[in-house]
Amino acid sequence: MIRRLLRRDTLSRRIALTILAAMVTSLALNALFVQVAGIWARPPIDRTGLLEQIAVTTRVVEAAPAALRAQLAGAASSSMLDVVWHARRADFDLPGGGTQLEAGRIPVMQKLLGADREIEVFNPDDWPSNSPRAHYVALVQLVDGSWMSFTPPERSWGVDVGTRIAVIIALGLIATLLVAWIATRQLAKPLQRFASAARRFGSDLRAPPIRIEGPEEIRQAIIAFNTMQAQIQHFIAERTHMLAAISHDLRAPLTRMRLRSEFMEDLDHQHKLIRDVEEMQSMINAALAFFREDTHREQSTAFDLSELLQTIVDDYRDQHIAVDFNGPAHLVYVGRPLGIKRVIVNLLENAIKYAQQPGIALSGDAQRICIEVSDTGPGIPEAALQRVFDPFFRLEASRNRDTGGVGLGLSAAQTIVREQGGELSLSNRSGGGLVARVELPRDLFE
Repeated sequence: MIRRLLRRDTLSRRIALTILAAMVTSLALNALFVQVAGIWARPPIDRTGLLEQIAVTTRVVEAAPAALRAQLAGAASSSMLDVVWHARRADFDLPGGGTQLEAGRIPVMQKLLGADREIEVFNPDDWPSNSPRAHYVALVQLVDGSWMSFTPPERSWGVDVGTRIAVIIALGLIATLLVAWIATRQLAKPLQRFASAARRFGSDLRAPPIRIEGPEEIRQAIIAFNTMQAQIQHFIAERTHMLAAISHDLRAPLTRMRLRSEFMEDLDHQHKLIRDVEEMQSMINAALAFFREDTHREQSTAFDLSELLQTIVDDYRDQHIAVDFNGPAHLVYVGRPLGIKRVIVNLLENAIKYAQQPGIALSGDAQRICIEVSDTGPGIPEAALQRVFDPFFRLEASRNRDTGGVGLGLSAAQTIVREQGGELSLSNRSGGGLVARVELPRDLFE
């Protein structure tokens, strides 16, 4: 059972592996640092810069009488180097045998002390573990057989303890962040592809199913989404076929009604019947166009939204209809230009038909873009501000399609805006009139 759980690619398994990889990487980096820093902080004695001082001090003390050498050695001691003279080597209390240093290989030692001078050195690692005396020690034999020791009380080179701890903590954080970043990217890719495919399905109902990948939880979510997508596509296809069949069945009797009306003697009833037939035909065509738009959606592209709105204003100006525009000269947006144009034209048509002084205001920031279409008409009753978006709902009681319309314009406009992740809302102005507000997200399709 446990082995089977370990084999499953789940989010918990990936998180556990991420933590384990971060710990292993951190330990490896710390071990490498300790190894490198250990060599750097404890270099061989010939790289410490003490040999020249040792050679000069040895030369001075050696030239003095034996009775004064201990005193001279004490005088030569400093905070950086402790100098001691003894007549016998055993008096120094040193660990086992040190390392013999050939003075002939060191120019300063050879020049001041000669190439055959016996020099024995002890590194900190030569002392017993945790010994408080674990320092560098250089033992030099004088010409009369006595000895001098040179010990730096504290090292002034290398990395101190505080710096080492800081570096080790920093390396641990770097290793953890590095592994977490790589693991997060590996985990985020399936989620990003899932989100991208979901957005694509919102703009294209014929989009292919999402490739199943990622941890078990994400795979299950993708399978559920693909199932839902297939069901929606099947439902839309069935609805389209049903509407096409209904349209075909209704057009035949409407055509017969129109032909029969031609033989009516009462011209008044004839005109009324023809008008009703044309209105029914218009409603059928509008309904079919409204429902078929779901399966034929425009692809997103980058365009100048401000230029598009100004083009609409110019088109109305050519028809001797004044529409005010207030907004930036240029504003690049990624969306569906034909759909947005249809929404704005629909809102302007309502403002021109039922109100006065239509105007467009464009604004935006880094997160969203706002388009407001306003007028100075009578507005809409508060109770009907939401109902006007219902299909086939009309405020005007007239059945005249030239004035009242079919009642699908605002519903279609709201659908187009929502397809692009935005929202269309209506509100009455305090000074009279109506404001239609279109809010669009700036980065939904970027």
